[in-house]
Amino acid sequence: MSQFFERKKQELGVQLNKIQRKAVERTEGPLLLLACPGSGKTTTMIMRIGYLIEEKGISPQRIKAITFSKASANDMLERYKRFFPLLQPIDFSTIHSLAFQITRDYFSGSRYVMIEGNETNGLHKKKLLREMYRTENDEPITDDQLEELMSFISYVKNKMLPRQQWAKLKEPFPGAIEILKTYEAFKENYDVRLVDFDDMLSLAYEALDKDKNLLAKYQGRWDYIMTDESQDTSLIQHAIVEKLVAHHQNLCVVADDDQSIYTWRAAEPTYLLKFRTVYPNAYIMKMERNYRSSQNIVQTANQFIKTNKKRHDKSMFTKQPEGDPIILKRLSSEDAQFKYVLKELKELSDYGDIAILYRNNSSSTLLMSELERLGIPFYMKDSDNRFFSHWIVEDMLNFMRFSLKPERIDIYSKIASKTNAYWSSSQLKMLSRMKPTSENAFDDINLTITLKDYQIKILNEQKKWFAALNGMKPLKVIRTIRGEMGYDQMLASRAEKFGMKMTYLAQIFTTLEQIAEPLESMTAFAKRLKQLEQVTQQAKKEKTDDMLTLSTFHSSKGLEFERVYMIDLVEGVIPTEEDAEAPDLVEEARRLFYVGMTRAKTHLELISHGNESRFVEEVRKLIVPEKRLVTSQSNIVKTPINVTVPDNPNAIHSEEVLREGVFVRHRVFGAGEIVERDHERISIQFAKERKELMIDICISYRLLEIIN
Repeated sequence: MSQFFERKKQELGVQLNKIQRKAVERTEGPLLLLACPGSGKTTTMIMRIGYLIEEKGISPQRIKAITFSKASANDMLERYKRFFPLLQPIDFSTIHSLAFQITRDYFSGSRYVMIEGNETNGLHKKKLLREMYRTENDEPITDDQLEELMSFISYVKNKMLPRQQWAKLKEPFPGAIEILKTYEAFKENYDVRLVDFDDMLSLAYEALDKDKNLLAKYQGRWDYIMTDESQDTSLIQHAIVEKLVAHHQNLCVVADDDQSIYTWRAAEPTYLLKFRTVYPNAYIMKMERNYRSSQNIVQTANQFIKTNKKRHDKSMFTKQPEGDPIILKRLSSEDAQFKYVLKELKELSDYGDIAILYRNNSSSTLLMSELERLGIPFYMKDSDNRFFSHWIVEDMLNFMRFSLKPERIDIYSKIASKTNAYWSSSQLKMLSRMKPTSENAFDDINLTITLKDYQIKILNEQKKWFAALNGMKPLKVIRTIRGEMGYDQMLASRAEKFGMKMTYLAQIFTTLEQIAEPLESMTAFAKRLKQLEQVTQQAKKEKTDDMLTLSTFHSSKGLEFERVYMIDLVEGVIPTEEDAEAPDLVEEARRLFYVGMTRAKTHLELISHGNESRFVEEVRKLIVPEKRLVTSQSNIVKTPINVTVPDNPNAIHSEEVLREGVFVRHRVFGAGEIVERDHERISIQFAKERKELMIDICISYRLLEIIN
């Protein structure tokens, strides 16, 4: 071991393994460092920077580190300061920050306007896209569609797709390509250059490609460049880095293709597979030892991800203890799932090292509601307040408001098109301009607007229904609006027209109905929604050491917890219906599942309900044979004498006896109750812990007997 490593071991207590040291010492030329979860990649990168400065005498100003996010850049800088407090800081930044520097230099002397980041600007990206959508479709864009449109535009830019290919792209909804063309033309033909965040990347690449003096300036600024989380880097971001290192090629790329989960943001995981095509002299190293998780978790996750074909061949391993077995729970319903998770949490006293992970933020709303009710402290890694402002939620509240105040024709005008009255656009315009003159809006409508006979009949029915809603509980109100008042029919038609995902819209209703179920009045329902919105906002702001963490799989990357509960593991959620249509998307969904699994240190539970995710089934197939194999080997291979099963005349000989609610005695663990079973396993709650046992092993080895 060199003096540098020995010195750091004494100063910091940091001891690198052989592969980590090798990665630190290989400073010249292109290096692809494939780092499995929990393999100490950040420590290795920081040590590599220190090695360059202390051992090779490189000036900190000649080193550049590029990260995926601002949070990662700040984290690496703080860790660098702790490791090397006497050294001058190096330049840590995101690729967007670097692109902004280059673009600013490129535009030196020319005027341009940023239209993203400052929403008070009149020329803001979101505002422009809203106006363009309304012009294209003659109706306002929803928040979900706006997010999809912005992601689509970002995808096109980051993929460096030429305009002649745009027409072949799959649109997030009809008309998205036309809006993209209109948006780009508007920016180009405006009085000054209009620039959004993605334009900065395009312009930075354009600058380095066309301005030789600017290229030389940036190529000469740094002698060593490192990029972190490079599996999440887009084609144009890779292209910018290629320009910067073309002269010296001293590039260290740290990545894990098994954790590439942002291809919808145009990330290019396949770039890592062809790394030697771009850099023929590249050296590829694999950091495969996991320091985070137990053997059970590491071995299962390692085998699970090997199902993917488009990946570097890696074999993650650990020297950690075996740990708890991975627990698989398949429950009858979403409600049963929440009850199970909450029951588990109530039995714990310390929540600071526990996480509940899910694919979609919609999963968190009900969970948050129950946690708040039970007084369990929690932090939301990425709360999504769009649920509370979603147009479906607003519609339900407006239906309720109008039922309570039937004279409010302004409220009815907001929901009229969401009913089954077949309003024409001209009628809706007249409706929006009307002022109330009586105690019931329907009376005003009959006097003011010319209606078809069938519309008069429908409106008379609506008048009765709105009057009836006033005496109903909120759950019944919602179901009446959906059924008798034609809302679900409208929703299906709208989803088909605008390419919306019905599974997502259905989830919103599931959440609304479960919030409404225990409440007695529509006023209480509206109040509860407002309260939950405030709780969500607060949960995003505060984080203390005793708080449970709620997070999507995406946002959990880079984090670790002692106990992890992965919930809503069902087909249609992970993978989604869209994922299931393409092998590449299935592989990404599997990577996302893998990211969730590898957040856990010692305790991992995979929880499903209804139509269980194929990924849970893949894990089950890995776990069950492994248990049988271990039992077989431990009793036959490793034991030098034949195993004799103790004679127990009272032992259970038939699996039919093993039913939920039956009390049994285990030869080793004592008395317990069977709380769950499937065709292969039983779960027994003993005095201090719950055990998952294989039925055939319990019977073969006469481990159980009935307690009368």
